[in-house]
Amino acid sequence: MELKDLVEGQRDALLGTLRESIRIPSVREEDSSGYPYGANIQKCLEFMLETGKRLGFTVGNLDNQVGWCEYGAGAEMVAVLGHLDVVPAGESWSGDPFSGEIRDGKVFGRGSMDDKGPTVAALYALKALKESGLPLRRRIRILMGTNEETGSADMKYYLANGGEKPVMGFTPDGEYPLINGEKGIVNVTFSHRLHQPGPVRLKKIFGGTAPNVVPAFAAAELECPGEMLGQIRAALPQKTVCVPISGGARIEAQGVGAHGSAPEQGENAIGRLLLALNDLPLEGELKETIRFLAVKIGMETGGESLGIALQDEISGRLTFNLGTIEGDETGLSCCVNYRYPVTKTLADCDPKFQAELEAGGFWVEKQTHKASLYVSPESELVTKLLRVYREETGLPAVPKSIGGGTYAKTMPNVVAFGPVFPGDEVREHKPDEFIEVDRLMKNAQIIARAMYELAI
Repeated sequence: MELKDLVEGQRDALLGTLRESIRIPSVREEDSSGYPYGANIQKCLEFMLETGKRLGFTVGNLDNQVGWCEYGAGAEMVAVLGHLDVVPAGESWSGDPFSGEIRDGKVFGRGSMDDKGPTVAALYALKALKESGLPLRRRIRILMGTNEETGSADMKYYLANGGEKPVMGFTPDGEYPLINGEKGIVNVTFSHRLHQPGPVRLKKIFGGTAPNVVPAFAAAELECPGEMLGQIRAALPQKTVCVPISGGARIEAQGVGAHGSAPEQGENAIGRLLLALNDLPLEGELKETIRFLAVKIGMETGGESLGIALQDEISGRLTFNLGTIEGDETGLSCCVNYRYPVTKTLADCDPKFQAELEAGGFWVEKQTHKASLYVSPESELVTKLLRVYREETGLPAVPKSIGGGTYAKTMPNVVAFGPVFPGDEVREHKPDEFIEVDRLMKNAQIIARAMYELAI
């Protein structure tokens, strides 16, 4: 019997396990359960490991951070990397977000697409491969993470505490045909104290919700003489307004929201506000601080004025997003999110950015960094997976680079492979998240074939 037929034979069991897993609301909790990420995530991990044991696999659990189901023998291991934690359900669902309901050929529920559906598909794909009796020279391990949605501390723990690294692997937590390049991602929070001697004083400034979101609104409250309101109004550009308040004026700027990985698709309200403030009769430290932010950042989306406008042919240009700002009369703080091309490193951009901040009188309070990921399209891993995709779907198989990040960044020798097909709506993190049953089974077939090709 062909492998795809054996996969199809797992349909009912696969759907049953997926529905049961969705019914466990495995959202991170800060509780006293003693488990790393809360009792519900732990419950889901235990459920999946018990299922794997029942299916005849060797199972393991590293301190409730990462579990795995494994089949085969050999010194080397191939991994499929999935995660069992999910984002909160949120509002606007048409039904119970943790029901696992099947309706109109779709499995509904938080995690159905991201990432319980693909992880369960991998488990039953491995069961089909086991039943096939096909010879393998490498072990296959389905790694089940518990903290992908809130920082990926699970895989960091796994690697730091002796977890075996795969020689090759993939995570069905991205897109087809295959993602072989992911830009490096840097978040930097930097601050400046303010001494304000002039007649126009900053009392409050705020804007943005997160560093990786283009802000759609920002505002500043100024203390100023009433006779200056006319001058302030005259200096404001489009999409900014001056609202009189007690003792001064409130300047509001409108923008257009977008994801921080594609800031050019939005309009940065914080940048627009800074440009407006830069045209006002400010003085002293306040004037210099606002001028630096307006001139060096403003509404730019590529880091041009900071001297970090890097690019490559594979992933395009560096993207730069001023995500948040907050402050009062004593000082202000900003957080930016920038993403550098896949063939570059942090050393190609960070020293220049840090030097510019220092020259502007700012200091860095916090910085986080996820290095870029790039796996050659000529590598064994990429060529094998692309061939599997092409032969299983009949569709073109060209790898892509993205500005976002996937679970592949957490583990060496891993790329993102599925589960979203070209042209399909990206439904994870949205209300009424679902995965079509036929798409789920197609993923299981592709995963089974991919595991086999990497393990022989």
